[in-house]
Amino acid sequence: MLENIRIVGTSHVAPESSVKVEKVIKDFKPDVVAVELDKQRLFALLHPEKAGVSFRDIKRVGFKGWLFGVLGAWIEKKIGKRVGVFPGDEMVKAVKAARDVGARVAVIDRPVQVTLKRFGRFLSWKEKGRFVVDFFKGLFGKGIRFDVSKVPSDKVVRELIGIVKSRYPNVYRVLIEERNVFMAKQIVKLLRGSPDLRVVVVVGIGHEAGLRRLLKRYLKPGVFVV
Repeated sequence: MLENIRIVGTSHVAPESSVKVEKVIKDFKPDVVAVELDKQRLFALLHPEKAGVSFRDIKRVGFKGWLFGVLGAWIEKKIGKRVGVFPGDEMVKAVKAARDVGARVAVIDRPVQVTLKRFGRFLSWKEKGRFVVDFFKGLFGKGIRFDVSKVPSDKVVRELIGIVKSRYPNVYRVLIEERNVFMAKQIVKLLRGSPDLRVVVVVGIGHEAGLRRLLKRYLKPGVFVV
C-alpha cells in the first residue's frame, strides 16, 4: 500500500510549493488527494471573503487557543505578503489539481477548534514565558536562517522541530505529534477496503517525516489501527 502513497511536504507561504503540488498530482494521477485541512479550514481557503476570526470563537476554543490562532494567521499573512503568496495557496492548488485529474479530495486533519482548544488547555506557564521572550527577541531567527519563500531543507526542518520539541513540549505534542497520529489514521481509513487506492497526501513540511514513520508502522501486514 505504501507504494501507492505520495507525501508532498510543503511550506504554506512558499510559491514553489504550489508548483510542486500541482506537478505531483498531475503526474501521479491519484484516486484521492488528502490535504492537511479540516472542513472549516478548507471552506475558509475556498471562500476567503466569508472567512475570518471573531471574538465569538473564544467561547469555543478558549482565549489562549483563540489568541494563538489570531497570531498564527497574522504572522502567516505578513510572511505571505512579503513573498507574494496567500497562506494556504498550495492547498487550494491541490484541490483544483485533484478536480483536474478526477480525484476525490479528502480532508484528514483534526478539526481546528479541537486543536486550538487543546493548545490553550495544555500550554504551560513556562512555555508562555518562553513564547513571549522568543517572540520579542526573535530567538528562532538567531541560529537558523532560511529563505521563507522556499520550502526549507530536511536539515532545517529537523532543527526547527527540535527547538519546538525542547522549548515547547506541549505545543509540539498538540500541534505536531497528535495531529500526525490523527492524519495517519485518516489515511489508513481511506485505504481500508481499497488497498490499491492511489493517494497523494499534501501536508506541511513539519509533518512529513512523522507521517511517513507512522504510515510505515500502521500499514504493516497484520497491523490493525483504530
